[in-house]
Amino acid sequence: MPTNQTPPTRPITLLSLGHACVDVYQGAVAALVPFFVAERAYTYAAASGIVLAASLLSSVVQPLFGALTDRWAMPWLLPVSTLVAGAGVALAGVGDSYVLTLVVVAVSGIGVAAYHPEAARVARRASRGSHTAMGWFSLGGNLGFAAAPLMVAAVIATGGLHASPLLAVPALAGATLCVAALRGATVPAAEAAAAREGRDRWASFAKLSGAIVCRSIVFVGLSAFISLYARQRTGGGDLSGTAALFVLYLGGAVGTVIGGTLATRFGRLAVVRWSYALTGLAVAGVVFVPGPPLYLFVALASAGLYVPFSLHITLAQDYLPQRVGTAGGVTLGLTVSVGGVASPLIGVLADATSLQTALAPLIAVPALGWLLLRTLTEPEP
Repeated sequence: MPTNQTPPTRPITLLSLGHACVDVYQGAVAALVPFFVAERAYTYAAASGIVLAASLLSSVVQPLFGALTDRWAMPWLLPVSTLVAGAGVALAGVGDSYVLTLVVVAVSGIGVAAYHPEAARVARRASRGSHTAMGWFSLGGNLGFAAAPLMVAAVIATGGLHASPLLAVPALAGATLCVAALRGATVPAAEAAAAREGRDRWASFAKLSGAIVCRSIVFVGLSAFISLYARQRTGGGDLSGTAALFVLYLGGAVGTVIGGTLATRFGRLAVVRWSYALTGLAVAGVVFVPGPPLYLFVALASAGLYVPFSLHITLAQDYLPQRVGTAGGVTLGLTVSVGGVASPLIGVLADATSLQTALAPLIAVPALGWLLLRTLTEPEP
């Protein structure tokens, strides 16, 4: 169970920056889609296939890498996987072959998948049980994901798809940061052994994973449609939709850090439960409140979704102290992809009815997550 020891700040800072350099490639593939459509005349279905190849494969294989890191410590995976993630995206614009593009973005997804379980394990050790430190580590990934469209636009809008090799720069920086972080992230052997003490609580881990799936359904649904919905509800143009999406992501950056601080004071499960309750109310406001107040409810929904983000990771690792790699792989990967399956269903319902009707079920989803969390207790020390 995490303690409140003060961790060394340098390793966590380096890990957070490295995390940003990796997760920039999670968002980069989707950001490349408009350029594939414009320059290569890909259909929307073909472009969607490229995004699916990267995201779904990454999410599904993350637990496999987690299981491997449970058996063997593989810190070398951090710099290597960062380079692989960057190389795949950097090669995406080289040549005109659709199959080659599909393969290289899939390789990038595998690099992202290989990074996260081991990085979560290293961050857990370097944080010395600090909720706030793990919040900073998670923040790095969120900022990297949010920065991806800006990076892609700066490079590809200027030089076209053939300039994509320049997108490898964050990977080179990230690999260097990972190597530096690993040098400072070592802990005494006694502490490392103590971190693996305790029994695995699979039933609690399963309930927590179910709640995270609920969180993912809401987040993916809002991410996919909030821009279109904001235009409808506020009567604004493209800028109003972009502003709503920006608020959703900005609230995430703030919420991730606040979550660790609140957990130190009030306890992880209390903070997570209240976050899910807040999310349900906020989503109701997003769905039913028209005009500019919509943005306030988007910000509240973002806070509710992101405050528990790093706490999910530490709780999962503490429920499976003998398998922290598996816990990280499932928490950061599989649950996200399962939640993402709901997004096409929302689109189908919106086509048949209205976007407001399609988003309304998202109000109840956090309540289901809260029910799963209600019976959980703090992991045993």
